Amino acid sequence: MATFTSAPLDLRRLLHKLAVMISFSIVCVSILYLLLGRCESDSADRSQNSPMGWYNNKTVLTAPDSLGEDSVDANSSGKDWTATRRLPHALIIGVKKGGTRALLEFLRLHPDIRALGSEPHFFDRHYARGLSWYRSMMPKALNGQIVMEKTPRYFVTPETPSRIHAMSRDIKLIVVVRDPITRAISDYTQIISKTPDIPSFESLTFKNRSAGQIDSLWSPLYIGLYARHLERWLAYFPLSQIHFVHGERLISDPAGELGRVQDFLGLQRIITDKHFYFNKTKGFPCLKKPEGSSKPHCLGKTKGRTHPKIDPEVIQKLREFYQPHNLKFYQMAGMDFGWQ
Repeated sequence: MATFTSAPLDLRRLLHKLAVMISFSIVCVSILYLLLGRCESDSADRSQNSPMGWYNNKTVLTAPDSLGEDSVDANSSGKDWTATRRLPHALIIGVKKGGTRALLEFLRLHPDIRALGSEPHFFDRHYARGLSWYRSMMPKALNGQIVMEKTPRYFVTPETPSRIHAMSRDIKLIVVVRDPITRAISDYTQIISKTPDIPSFESLTFKNRSAGQIDSLWSPLYIGLYARHLERWLAYFPLSQIHFVHGERLISDPAGELGRVQDFLGLQRIITDKHFYFNKTKGFPCLKKPEGSSKPHCLGKTKGRTHPKIDPEVIQKLREFYQPHNLKFYQMAGMDFGWQ
């Protein structure tokens, strides 16, 4: 009798366990379904937000130029993941000892400018390496930032205008010029700092001093024939794409000159007089707060060297020599630089 009555009890217990197991299975399946649906939704959202899709956490970018652009590593943070190496939008092409280093350092304060610190000398010395190599030298830049470099030798090298034009017809060119006599003396000062045993400035100035014949092919004097060099550039680029920085005013009014350069580049005037102070010891302006630093900064010891005293008669001969060249340059550039 006890065995008969216990059988229904065991059956009820078995049915109860089955009901619990079925309910638990339904709950698990529901949770799994919800999770799978959420994952698909996230994947769809990512695809919609990124027209290029999502692949191994790397964004594939299409280059605006014919050479393409570098893809950027997934571990970049913030906006940096969009930064790529591009060919320059602007070049500081000259002139040597005109103030090109100062101009470059000042321009690097602008958040919309990415400038190469060294001189790549691509268009005058390394052109055979190709544009891919040249672009690899450039700093990474975000969309909308201007990439630039400076190599003062470009202005006086005959081959460079055509080579730069082949890269970009729309590139903007910046030329820093100063009184060609002062520039030549500064150039000579740099030369004697490296080779102190060379002849004097006065003797190198002339082919024949007694006849007063100037040696215009001597590099420090040749560079100052601005009109001759500019003619080559105007054969490839309109004057509207060339901006001249007044070297003397870059010293006396750096904010004013930088304002005009920013206008030429189509940038907001962010670099102003609040960024500069005049260093009386060096004789030129310095930065109050350079890029990436909170301390004042002046250019290095190689800048602002004391010039040797030059025979006044030689200076006068050079003034007479340069006068017609300067007047022609003023006319071509559309500016009177006031060099006497």
